[in-house]
Amino acid sequence: MLKRAHEKGVKKIICIGTSHEDSMVAAEFAAQHENVYWTYGVHPEYATQMTGPVAISHLRPCPSGPSPWADGTNSRAAALRNAATSGYWRHPSSKSVIRPVAIGEVGLDYHYDGYDRQAQIRLFEEMLQLATDNNLPLSFHVREAFDDFFPVVANFPKVSGVVHSFSDNKKNLKRILNETDFYVGVNGMATYSTLPTPPIERILLETDAPFLTPKPFRGIINEPAYVPAIAEWLAAKLGLDYQIIERETTKNAEQLFHI
Repeated sequence: MLKRAHEKGVKKIICIGTSHEDSMVAAEFAAQHENVYWTYGVHPEYATQMTGPVAISHLRPCPSGPSPWADGTNSRAAALRNAATSGYWRHPSSKSVIRPVAIGEVGLDYHYDGYDRQAQIRLFEEMLQLATDNNLPLSFHVREAFDDFFPVVANFPKVSGVVHSFSDNKKNLKRILNETDFYVGVNGMATYSTLPTPPIERILLETDAPFLTPKPFRGIINEPAYVPAIAEWLAAKLGLDYQIIERETTKNAEQLFHI
């Protein structure tokens, strides 16, 4: 997969964490591959599975000690405690020390029946605080929940980030652009839908792999090698040269994630 991505000009990749365990898998993968980075995040779908009070401490170097995923528990306190102590994380078979480049994927998702709005908001606020305490950007997951998203993030005015995989309407896109400094993630879904398109200076390209494969590759598993197809579509949509899309979206990603 990495070889195919590199052959298509995709040189840097960020593996997104969606749970404590998943984030540790991303950390391990990043530790073993050059120009692969990782994020720590707990997706809102896990909000009700993580209970109890938690004190979030600063991410700090952890050059030795037990494996950060050794706890194995499913509690919020354990997950965030491990995140705090493994902010600098040493892979057992490597001398490299790697810090996450962002907190994410975190946010609010009200799409499916049975969601717990208050539990999601509490978890989201804790993740925003974790990012604030450690000067890290965020990857936001927001699905049918922008009415709560904007008031929550307004309480954390110093955060930066990207509204990943944007799939909403023009009104909410305008609010993102006017009320925040957040970038907007454009993925394969844009190539076969009528979603509004952000201006180039606010766009990050992404896959949301293994989902949302762009045209003309729909029907198979998505992967980073298909990002250029999104860039080609975007160039045609915005009337810009492909090289401009390539240069500007790369610059945006490097500035946000400091990679």
